[in-house]
Amino acid sequence: MSRLHVFDLDGTLLRDTTAGLEIARRLGCLPDLLLLEDAFARGALDTRGFAAGLCRLWHDLEAAVVAEAFASAPWIGGMREVFADIARRGEHAIVITMSPDFFARHLLDHGPREVVASRFPPLPLREAADPAGILTPADKVTATDRVLAALGLSRRDCVAYGDSGSDIPLFRELPHTVAVNATPALRALAPEHYDGDDLRVPYERARRRLEAGLPGGEGVSRR
Repeated sequence: MSRLHVFDLDGTLLRDTTAGLEIARRLGCLPDLLLLEDAFARGALDTRGFAAGLCRLWHDLEAAVVAEAFASAPWIGGMREVFADIARRGEHAIVITMSPDFFARHLLDHGPREVVASRFPPLPLREAADPAGILTPADKVTATDRVLAALGLSRRDCVAYGDSGSDIPLFRELPHTVAVNATPALRALAPEHYDGDDLRVPYERARRRLEAGLPGGEGVSRR
């Protein structure tokens, strides 16, 4: 039986940071990016308003800078090994993130079947992003269901790994979820949670849950 593993990017695969923060550090505009993130956290900006702010802030961003930011970012340990094991078993891994596609698509070289991310104009960002291409948290559910349908799988054949509020809609819909270095709100929704720097640990816990057919809410792990 095949399965689908859905991974969040910011705060989950990326440890204690986001794609935006890593790029801003490279560009020397971290204070401006933090102001955008604060506005988003307060609800003053939605994902589409945040994307518009990024386009204004990063209008001269070059692909080489993005590649450097990706290469130097603090990725969670064991990520390559997890993707490789999923592929070896004939299963499927995807990454769904609201972060820009020009950063997230670099993950395709690490093994996931697909990366679903907010669509931005070609670099440099000399035009505004199309709001229709900017993902919202609800789009994580839509994208997951699309891939499941294409694979002929059900939601019970799927496990999601996430860390924060953008993962809440998906965690509410799936029976198998793992909160990784997560906020209290997300931990409360997940039957498994893990704090640490080795993705192989929550992955193995999720695999045991899938293979045992455990329903959501049972067997919560607290390490």
